[in-house]
Amino acid sequence: MGEEDSHKYLITIAYDGTRYGGWQIQPNSLSIQEQIESILQVFLRREVKLVGAGRTDAGVHALGQTAHFTFDRPVDAYRFLRAANGLLPTDIRIKSIHSVPPDFHARYSAKRKIYHYHLYLDPIEDPFKVNTVYKPIYRIDLELLKRCMELYLGTHDFSAFANSQTEGVAAHDPVRTMIRADVVPEEGGVRLEFEADGFLYKMVRNLVGTALAAASKKIKLEEIPGIFHGRDRRKAGQSVPPQGLFLVKVIYD
Repeated sequence: MGEEDSHKYLITIAYDGTRYGGWQIQPNSLSIQEQIESILQVFLRREVKLVGAGRTDAGVHALGQTAHFTFDRPVDAYRFLRAANGLLPTDIRIKSIHSVPPDFHARYSAKRKIYHYHLYLDPIEDPFKVNTVYKPIYRIDLELLKRCMELYLGTHDFSAFANSQTEGVAAHDPVRTMIRADVVPEEGGVRLEFEADGFLYKMVRNLVGTALAAASKKIKLEEIPGIFHGRDRRKAGQSVPPQGLFLVKVIYD
């Protein structure tokens, strides 16, 4: 099948990542990609490979993950959405499907991504949010939290906040531009909103962990520029658990 007689589609996906080993297919755990590819095979009656905008780890959620696939015939969007969501587990939903140009790529065509991390700060946990928020162990100074988030803005080498510094994109291009790093009040706590032109492996969870360390006075704000400059993961804060993290949106031209 050549490009001239193929059709490329972009799908937007929401999922609760609690019971999955992450987005990417892997040998010993259930993945989001595997679930969707299996129903694509049923609906399209042919094996189809999804290419995601990026991988999310075990326990991480998404409101706007994206992926593309190529097929040799036009796909009816209405029928596809009804059939796919009827076959998928209830914790995964395809929100939309759009035709895209042949040179489109779900990962490489992305210009920005938005992640949210939800912190629960009330003294008594909400049992209905246990899989979608993180309750910090230590008391948090919200003003320090906001000031730390401001230090993330701009273009930096984010190596100190990447779990794999010698593999993947972090090895050859660890520089990213953080466009937005906001602290937004919500019921029971706050959410940390990150918008950047790209993210390294576990970068958001490590940034949040460092911000919490600063907000609980375990790291001084004056140390943050040195952490960037030192490019040493051991100097930054501990990574926070996955359940509070959501991939909210992948932005294309």
